[in-house]
Amino acid sequence: MVAIRVSARIGALIVHAASAAGVAPQALQAATGFDPRSAEDPDARIPLEVENALWSEAERLSGDAQFGLHAAERLRPGTFDVLDYAIRSAPTVRTSLERLARYNRIVHDAAAFTLSNKGDVMRVEHAFQVAGMAPCRHASEFTLASIIAVGRQLAGVSVRARKVEFIHLEPTSTLEHERLFGVRPSFSARVNALELDHAVLEHPVLAADPSLSQVMERFAELLLASRPVEPVEPESILSRVRRLLAAALPEGETTLADISARLRMSERSLQRRLAQEGASFDGLLDDLRRELASRHLADPRIAIAEVAYLLGYSEPSAFHRAFRRWTGMTPSEARGQSDALRARPGSPVQRR
Repeated sequence: MVAIRVSARIGALIVHAASAAGVAPQALQAATGFDPRSAEDPDARIPLEVENALWSEAERLSGDAQFGLHAAERLRPGTFDVLDYAIRSAPTVRTSLERLARYNRIVHDAAAFTLSNKGDVMRVEHAFQVAGMAPCRHASEFTLASIIAVGRQLAGVSVRARKVEFIHLEPTSTLEHERLFGVRPSFSARVNALELDHAVLEHPVLAADPSLSQVMERFAELLLASRPVEPVEPESILSRVRRLLAAALPEGETTLADISARLRMSERSLQRRLAQEGASFDGLLDDLRRELASRHLADPRIAIAEVAYLLGYSEPSAFHRAFRRWTGMTPSEARGQSDALRARPGSPVQRR
């Protein structure tokens, strides 16, 4: 497993946002072991596990279920040092985003932004370049929300997303998401992403400074070049197939031919590559459906018939037969057990 490290300034940002929400820094340090004074060294890094623990504990101690979104709104100039000033001194919002995508490795070993044009919008995707790993919920929401929040600060106008997608499950309430992004996000998506109108991206940055911009860009290039190239694991064929299946299942029945076409290889080649990794297409499909079924059934807002269609079954009866084969229970019985667990005093769901 690749050891991912991030700038200690990310940890300090979380501590600062939690402090503004009434959480004593000492409480976060006691819970996670992170000392915010370490961020005084601009080169200090912390393990990704510590960052994730900080997000989780900040939510728990503050009682703010939307902590990541609110942390983004508290961002101020200088939070990320050179990366921040390179972004804020750019001439336009578009250039700021391009610099974010280029220089983000200064503060994060594995997170990457991908920018692409789709008609009259730019699509911004955010993901880890390590197979099988993804940002936690609050990190994901903070990252996309910070694009909107900083964009508003830079342009001095209301910046709204055309579309927002998150890989995690839908939270209990999306009101704060809708307020901040200007649109209701979709969840359980393939990748974290948002789309912005090109017209928004052409807004000039109010505090743009051409001289400072050149200096910060040169400094950022030097820092980027000094970062070691981390040994990022190439995505295995098994992982690629799982990812494509997860994205395709809600669209309906998915076949070997469908996935092999997306991977631009023959069905026989795909079967052979999977066999080399000790897997089969049918087995992967079955395992993924079983995993997703448990996740969806744990959410009482999703009807059982809808779960069947989310798993790519054309008829609920086919899902019922598969689920009984996997678990020996019907989906209704499994959901009843989840409901009973949630009803227990002190259960994790009740404490949230």
